[in-house]
Amino acid sequence: MPSVQIKDVPADVHTELRRRAAKAGKSLQVYLLGRLTEEARTPSLEELFDRVERHRGGRFTARDAVDAIAAERSSR
Repeated sequence: MPSVQIKDVPADVHTELRRRAAKAGKSLQVYLLGRLTEEARTPSLEELFDRVERHRGGRFTARDAVDAIAAERSSR
């Protein structure tokens, strides 16, 4: 499995992430892997708009976008 290394993390950011991991009862590595996994699996707004456009075959309304976002969130 590939690895990721992040250098030069500001001390206050590192401290906060460690605090959040401890509060969640997880190691920093497990906590960050969970956050990164969630980020990678959550489509961006642009991706959602593309899906709606493909589904509808063209232009869409703001209501269509809101409905698509709601549907995506409820599928998690």
